[in-house]
Amino acid sequence: MTIQHFLQFRDLPAEEFQYLFERTRIIKDRFKRYEKYHPLVDRTMVMIFEKASTRTRLSFEAGMQQLGGAAIYLNTRDSQLGRGEPVEDAAQVISRMCDIVMIRTFEQDTVERFAAHSRVPVVNGLTNEYHPCQILADIYTFIEHRGPIAGRKVAWIGDSNNVCNSWLQAAELLDFEMCVSTPPGYEIEPERAGRFGGRVEQFEDPMQACADADLVTTDVWTSMGFEEENEQRRRAFADWCVDADMMRMAKPDALFMHCLPAHRGEEVSSEVIDGPQSVVWDEAENRLHAQKALIEYLMLGRVKGGG
Repeated sequence: MTIQHFLQFRDLPAEEFQYLFERTRIIKDRFKRYEKYHPLVDRTMVMIFEKASTRTRLSFEAGMQQLGGAAIYLNTRDSQLGRGEPVEDAAQVISRMCDIVMIRTFEQDTVERFAAHSRVPVVNGLTNEYHPCQILADIYTFIEHRGPIAGRKVAWIGDSNNVCNSWLQAAELLDFEMCVSTPPGYEIEPERAGRFGGRVEQFEDPMQACADADLVTTDVWTSMGFEEENEQRRRAFADWCVDADMMRMAKPDALFMHCLPAHRGEEVSSEVIDGPQSVVWDEAENRLHAQKALIEYLMLGRVKGGG
């Protein structure tokens, strides 16, 4: 039996994402109507955390329980992984005791090595390079509010970080345009940008990147693991705060997203994140529903007849 992992956004073809977005809609609708749906009774997820988390832990743990299964939290500091046990050995042991694994860690290589030795599906809950579950939820949120994302324009303002990298992969797969603006020295790596051809354009001026955008999105200026660069980044990113003037460059009905936690007055103004174009709270909630659809798919495949 072939095991399907979700370590980067490009791990699934476009048609499977269309299925996942529809399953997310169905699962969310059931949740809102307090309709019990337990396809994963007696199934267990192990959640391995090396990086701190609020939304990732809550959405995966609550989601697994809402699907009828159980979730076990492991912090690397409190396990043998934090005492030097090889990732490959841990993968072989852990995957014999559960049905699916989610890992939130620093190096992409860690989740790749774990998955290579796992007997069950592995999900990337965040690494320094990618955050595919966040983009799964973000795109579903756009679809929920504005319809299909194909042919639309997404403006990324700020650091070319793991979230940005996953947006780039999504643009290639789902056929929308990415307009990226970063300060000098924080651009998309040339070899990464070159993979996406006409789907990505880079701008020195963030206002130009936002012109006629359907969605404006950003993230904190300093991601976890780069805290020693915080002051340097605050100076470099000073002109990359998404404010009302920047949003006025986008389409009148453009949405604003942020994967949270946010620093008001830094990467986004209070006026924008708390304003009428912001969908950040729907975006955060949709991590729960999109990941439930993903877990169901990785463990059960496509559910026939609507589930």
